[in-house]
Amino acid sequence: MTSTHLINTRFEPAWWLPNCHAQTIYPARCRQILSPPTQRERLITPDNDFIDIDWCGEHGKPLVILLHGLTGSSASIYIKSLQHALLKNHYRSVALNFRGCSGESNRTYRCYHSGETGDLHFLYQTLRQREPHTPMAAVGFSLGGNVLLKWLGEYAVDLFAAVAISVPFVLSDCANKLDTGFSKLYRHNLLVELKTYITNKQHHLKAIGCFEDAQKIEALGDLSNISSFWEYDGRVVAKLHGFKDAIDYYTQSSSRQFISKISVQTLLIHASDDPFMTKNVIPTVGELSPSVFLELTQKGGHVGFVSGCHPLKPIYWLDQRIPEFLKEKSPFKI
Repeated sequence: MTSTHLINTRFEPAWWLPNCHAQTIYPARCRQILSPPTQRERLITPDNDFIDIDWCGEHGKPLVILLHGLTGSSASIYIKSLQHALLKNHYRSVALNFRGCSGESNRTYRCYHSGETGDLHFLYQTLRQREPHTPMAAVGFSLGGNVLLKWLGEYAVDLFAAVAISVPFVLSDCANKLDTGFSKLYRHNLLVELKTYITNKQHHLKAIGCFEDAQKIEALGDLSNISSFWEYDGRVVAKLHGFKDAIDYYTQSSSRQFISKISVQTLLIHASDDPFMTKNVIPTVGELSPSVFLELTQKGGHVGFVSGCHPLKPIYWLDQRIPEFLKEKSPFKI
């Protein structure tokens, strides 16, 4: 493996967002953006559940699959913003809402998690069956990036490119990081949303008469006292999805071990100061397959990467960099 797999980034963080927390929080809380023109479609899964997907763009254009992060959805700012950017660059996009994330709880006890690639593969197969010759790519953010990389390592798929941003490459280390310092604030907010997600699911399952599935969630017990991802993933994710415990879940689901197996041209965008993890989770050059490239910035936070000289005119660098990479790796001109 050569140093050509390490890309010298041109990202320059905004001086007025000087640290990782400012970079992380500003775009998530302060950015406002109009929703792109989308059309929702519901796909029935092989287990008779459903996933909702949101289309954007003109039929016949190259297609980019978008995957959101933990507690996110197609309504997340970074998804809506990228759909706008892709539209301007003549791409179609389809944003996958993981189960129960589209605004309506799904019909089974099954949830989504960092290692769940089945729904993504079902979506890909559905799209390929419909459009066997359409050029396709995929982009994943945070948890969605982990799912994407694991999927790319598991399956031989026909994509011309992929991009994964702010990926929690080693889940156990990320869970530990979120137990420290200011990062506890992110942990608290995420856990509140996750516990609400599970509670709403239980009520919904009872309301639609799926009592057996509702019982599986009720059997998890009182989740209100959970205060760490180790607890949540051990008591909820592991029990609902057949893992022995949190360690087993983290070991099987962390994407770092799959990167060497990826054959799709893939860009990893990551900030060294990401407050959701430590530098130790970042894969080494020797772990990258010949098709994987790492663009490591010193600053940028978690799914932040805001630049620009003026606070009233922020530049959201990801909306420039992602389409640029897709065009670079595209075998066709658009």
